[in-house]
Amino acid sequence: MDHIIIFITLGITLLLFVWDKWRYDVVAVLALLFLVMYGIIPSEDAFSGFAHPAVITVAAVLLISRGLQASGIVDVLARFMNKAGKNLYLQITVLCLVTAVASAFMNNIGALAILMPVAIHVARKNGHPPSYILMPIAFSSLLGGMITLIGTPPNIIIATFRADYTGEAFGMFDFAPVGLALTIAGILFITLLGWRLLPKRKGQTSDSDRFEIENYITEVRVTKDSKIKETTYGDIRSLTEGDVTPLGLVRRKKRIHMPRLNEVLKTNDIIILEADTESLNTFIEKSGVKLVGDKKFRKDAEGSEEIIMREAVVMPDSPLIGRTTTDLNMRTRYGLNLLAVARSNQKIRKRMDKIPFKNGDVLLLQGRSQNLDDLITAMNCLPLVERELTIGKPRQILPGLLIFIAAVLIVILGVLPVQIAFAAGAAAMVFSGVLPVKDLYTHIDWPIIVLLGAMIPIGVAFETTGAADLIADQVLEIGHNYPVWFIVGLIMAITMFLSDLINNAATVVLMAPIGLTIAGGMDISADPLLMAIAVGASCAFLTPIGHQSNTLVMGPGGYKFSDYWRMGLPLEIIILIVGTPLILIFWPA
Repeated sequence: MDHIIIFITLGITLLLFVWDKWRYDVVAVLALLFLVMYGIIPSEDAFSGFAHPAVITVAAVLLISRGLQASGIVDVLARFMNKAGKNLYLQITVLCLVTAVASAFMNNIGALAILMPVAIHVARKNGHPPSYILMPIAFSSLLGGMITLIGTPPNIIIATFRADYTGEAFGMFDFAPVGLALTIAGILFITLLGWRLLPKRKGQTSDSDRFEIENYITEVRVTKDSKIKETTYGDIRSLTEGDVTPLGLVRRKKRIHMPRLNEVLKTNDIIILEADTESLNTFIEKSGVKLVGDKKFRKDAEGSEEIIMREAVVMPDSPLIGRTTTDLNMRTRYGLNLLAVARSNQKIRKRMDKIPFKNGDVLLLQGRSQNLDDLITAMNCLPLVERELTIGKPRQILPGLLIFIAAVLIVILGVLPVQIAFAAGAAAMVFSGVLPVKDLYTHIDWPIIVLLGAMIPIGVAFETTGAADLIADQVLEIGHNYPVWFIVGLIMAITMFLSDLINNAATVVLMAPIGLTIAGGMDISADPLLMAIAVGASCAFLTPIGHQSNTLVMGPGGYKFSDYWRMGLPLEIIILIVGTPLILIFWPA
């Protein structure tokens, strides 16, 4: 009976993961609590997953990844883009290689976050569609993660399953023989053919071009007969139920970027508004203001040169996700105006205060030049602008590199377990000043940590209740009639399919017990099946929801959901065809 409850719980959990209405960590915790209350998972084991070595290792790797990013090591790699010239093929090749190399040794989201603005700048500067470049580097970040133990959380999780099963975990570079070969094969496909399969969506050259925002920004003058004279700046939106957004004032030829809400409007004040034509006409009728005309007072006014626009992408760990500008009180808290939102190649302008932000949304923000980029960073968003690469002082690069190399060597030599070595490495980066103390908790992807901590006890229950055995028995029935290579390929294909729909860490937690049971039933080594699961979990190329890297490029690249199949499906087929024999060569059954 318990295994039936497990199947039902996991089925509902997977559906909720795909539905994506609730965050995956919340769904995982709810599933865990249900199984605890039903009695399948003992209450004393409910939160044992948070002490699991895989969870500690993932958190430590995220911190070291942030330290490497802060030190400037990856930015140095990004500088190689200056040598790529204007050739699109060469630019894609260099960007894919740099992203893959960086992703092998740091969090792939972090590597992509550094390279993505560089890629967008290169595309715009040379007139290439960003859609030709962004998906290739996102996929390269997934490919590069297959090379090392710390390249992606699935590898870390698989290593701990192997340790529990055989007494010995996979080492730092045990994934490299297969992972490196597949990365090379994948990048060859992407650079020679893959990017040509992507849609050509014209890239714009500036923020205002991208959103055509100037068509929606208007200036109106408060006259002596205006009904809003002597009312407050905060009363403007109430006249049209929020369809008109005030962006600032010009008073006596001086621009006020963010007036107080209780600022009293006076005769001859120029109000800078964002609105569509219908809402603007309604506002003019109700308020009695007059259109200024063609002259752009906001550009001529003193202080206007300080007001700039920036595009930014909402990152997976941004506090904006799931909240609206009203919830966040964005204007007051951050001193920013939200001008427009682009989501899945669609521009959104009307009633933006009611739109909950999503991972991957592209925001057009307006603020003061001296602090706009800092405010964007504070919101955990990624500015999509040409920027000077923060090459990090030599004293930062050297300590960061030495600490990372020391942690890797300690793991390779077997001096300390990986979770201890990398936790010590993260602490060393903090004490050496490479990793700022303020980043110690803010740059851990807590949803992933909570997901893992909740799913590990569920995975254990999946195995102990016999649910994994039932699935494994069905595969073994097939396996009696087919060779081992077919089973390895089948397991990889199933893992790929799940990883395209749900978080890859959750996929590994569910698939690893099945792989181990099949290995025991066929009396073969578990290594090829575990390696197949690790590879399959990193190959979420078919959908934008399979991995955060895919989601991150969706808005800036202007991709639709179906665009990921164009390059992703042949890439997964190549990985499956090339990966299956490679696994059996390096990890024989």
